[in-house]
Amino acid sequence: MSGDAGESGATIRALLERLEAIPAAHRRRLLARLSVAQREELSQRWQGFEHAGQREPCGDWRVWLIRAGRGFGKTRAGAEWVSEYARAHPDAQIALVGATMEDARRVMVEGRSGVLGVARAHEKPRWKKGAGEVHFDSGAIATVFSAETPEALRGPEHHAAWCDELAKWRRAKPVWDNLIMGLRLGDNPRAIVTTTPRAVPILRTVMAMDGFVETRGATRDNPHLSRRVVADLEAQYGSSNLGRQELSGELIEDVEGALWSRALLEARRCTVPEELRRVVVGVDPPAGAGDGDACGIVVAAMVDGARAVVLADCSVEGEGPAGWAAAVANAAREWGADRVIAEANQGGAMVESVLRAADAMLPVTLVHASRGKVARAEPVAALYEADKIRHAGHFAALEDQLCGLIAGGGYEGPGRSPDRADALVWAIAALLLGKRSAVRVTGL
Repeated sequence: MSGDAGESGATIRALLERLEAIPAAHRRRLLARLSVAQREELSQRWQGFEHAGQREPCGDWRVWLIRAGRGFGKTRAGAEWVSEYARAHPDAQIALVGATMEDARRVMVEGRSGVLGVARAHEKPRWKKGAGEVHFDSGAIATVFSAETPEALRGPEHHAAWCDELAKWRRAKPVWDNLIMGLRLGDNPRAIVTTTPRAVPILRTVMAMDGFVETRGATRDNPHLSRRVVADLEAQYGSSNLGRQELSGELIEDVEGALWSRALLEARRCTVPEELRRVVVGVDPPAGAGDGDACGIVVAAMVDGARAVVLADCSVEGEGPAGWAAAVANAAREWGADRVIAEANQGGAMVESVLRAADAMLPVTLVHASRGKVARAEPVAALYEADKIRHAGHFAALEDQLCGLIAGGGYEGPGRSPDRADALVWAIAALLLGKRSAVRVTGL
């Protein structure tokens, strides 16, 4: 992007910020004073009207990845970046690479947010469909390519590129390699990548490149989308793996050697059963009385057929003893728990006392582990494989921890410790494993 364009965008943004500080009625009067030509010019502006996630990063980057949920405005950001690049570089050769030729034509070129759709009123970019080229007023040319045909990118050289929905590319590695090898014209060749994430190798390749920068975002971050539509989508899909990927733009991956996989957990979904035979609350307290770490609190129940169902993850973070003990008591009351199973390896007397202080009638059982967290988790993971455990809903934070426990030892999930996962293990062990779980039980 040219320096003039950047300065112009900064000026427009500053003006908009000043306008936003003015009362709405006064703002309308000021805008009404603009001439027709000025209002037309304002309506064609992009810099200053884009939301933060669509704004080009500063610095000397080579690849800019916008990894975000659907509806975030990725396509508009890509098309606007290409258009501005074409204005600033009259001799530019630009590659537009889509998952298929049809996707590239329909979305990147002809779509509502494609390069033709974002052209300013006085601009007349010409789409030469037969040649697969967009000719900009400046003289710059953007050529359309399909990720189905890697060889088409072997010869051409480019100043810039826009790659859309990279995670959907069927032949991603050879296409990307050929594109990058040909991205060598000019002093600062660059590529923008816009995609909803998937756990595919090409994303890791891109994210490991020198000169890589990233913008993350979710569907809800686009202020121009209907709030009702966003709320409905999040209510339906928000905490599921699909929702986290497609709406929140999260990269959901399996860890090699993990005891649980995403696919396994997805296959174990259910609704809350009508009959619950026994309800327990598993608790993995923070290591110390006042360190503020997370407290794992997971509710599970027995159902017919010697099976168990996980009902809720009520874990809390950053709470002192009184806070997490209250959360345990609330979970027990809400679900009518028959028993609270709390680990007491560290601070057993403190654990029992703070739980009793929260609710003197709380049916507490303290358990002492004789093996590490991963070793305790392995027989529980085997019960999932045998379809003996279901999840009544989606528990994103808990499931991230389960998928970070590595067979044979080790943890590669979020946070310092798999506290939620350990609470689940205590609950399931109490329901299904009994004496087979390597624990010493007191207070039964």
